[in-house]
Amino acid sequence: MADPTAQRVWDTALGQLQIHVTKPNYDTWLKDTLGLRHEDGNFIVGVPTEFVKEWLGTRMKGIVSQTVGGILGQPTEVSFEIIGTNGKPNGQVHVNRNGRPATKTAAMPLDEASPVHSLISSPLLKQRLNPRYTFRTFVVADSNRIAAAAALAAAEKPGEDYNPLFIYSSPGLGKTHLLQAIALRAGQININALYVTSEQFVNDFITSIAQSRTDEFRRRYRSVQLLLLDDVQFLGSKGKSQEEFFYTFNDLHSNGCQIVLACDRPPSAIPGMEARLSSRFQWGLTADIALPDEETRLAILMAKASERRVDVPTEVLSYLADRVRDNIRALEGCLNRVVAYARLTRSTINLEVAQKALAALTPTAAAPANPQAILEAVSEYYGVPLAAITGKSRAKQIAEARHIGMYLLREDAELALKQIGLLLGHRDHSTVIHGVQKITRALIADPRLSVQLTEIRESVSHL
Repeated sequence: MADPTAQRVWDTALGQLQIHVTKPNYDTWLKDTLGLRHEDGNFIVGVPTEFVKEWLGTRMKGIVSQTVGGILGQPTEVSFEIIGTNGKPNGQVHVNRNGRPATKTAAMPLDEASPVHSLISSPLLKQRLNPRYTFRTFVVADSNRIAAAAALAAAEKPGEDYNPLFIYSSPGLGKTHLLQAIALRAGQININALYVTSEQFVNDFITSIAQSRTDEFRRRYRSVQLLLLDDVQFLGSKGKSQEEFFYTFNDLHSNGCQIVLACDRPPSAIPGMEARLSSRFQWGLTADIALPDEETRLAILMAKASERRVDVPTEVLSYLADRVRDNIRALEGCLNRVVAYARLTRSTINLEVAQKALAALTPTAAAPANPQAILEAVSEYYGVPLAAITGKSRAKQIAEARHIGMYLLREDAELALKQIGLLLGHRDHSTVIHGVQKITRALIADPRLSVQLTEIRESVSHL
């Protein structure tokens, strides 16, 4: 059983990790985890399967340990422990006619002769529908109104009005929410729907070929009334998978089955996508989701706060809405972090608490380097007296050191051209411009110069 304190720490960590890792990685590897306990500098996280445990342990242990350690204020080693799914499905989302997701788990070993072995044993951890991604929780605004209305029509009247429906937008604006809302709604009204990502489609196809079960693969993907394919851009440049999807698309469309696609760009702009497919993607309705305005961002935050049953002052919501303007997922992640931080510290949510909660996410600008330290480091590195660098000599070695000094004073000390000229013997600003441009061009042509600059900068930091 999870320790409440450990779970609060882990909630805070998840709020931060949700912003720093990609959505597919978060949803696949982190979303269904629990904070179990904290003992002797080791924080234990509960995971649903051995597969998740191995992946987190080898791929994400570093960032997870760093995040948890930052919250606890001390170096912390994170380990992962299998706790099972606690009744949650861990398989591919296949919404059946009774309105519930029908899933197969990948955790139990299957006999090679089993007729369901091939695709269920795919190395890809299957996608799951998020029960929170419903039409009711999707905040409709001018920026997404057409996409939302078309999605609802596709769910309730598949194959009738908009087929295919192609939704595109920048990452984090609600495409996945709409696709999963369609799948959940279709299941409620006894429509057989299948939601997958393009990556999952490709991996299932490859697995079916390797196990000589392409017929089973085709039955799975072509026997549904409604196919929802997320992250279509992943199909780009994958010739065999595109060909298979081309025939799957034709089969479903000719039989009046609904196809809904989501992508991060319009059909004609997908790199490596065959013309015959991008053309078919435009047969029905292409709907974009634009960036939300401030009112929409506030409405989304209010809805999320209400969903979590927490009271968040308007000034805090406004602060968050102003901080994140182009990604709803990151906006929700900031709210989650503030709520988790307030619970962990047993604080009332206010503007000061919100600023503290998000302080670690704001990059701290490095202070400009000390100009005198730069000149001394250049002098020592090139073996040229500082007086010579600031003097009148135009000897090659001295001039080169002087130009390096000009470049570093401009880039690292962030000095104005006039200030640099004064430091280097009252030189004209045009002379400084020439020196900076000369080093900038040299960096492109001579990789060794970049190494030299790195060594000088390291010596500056130790002065």
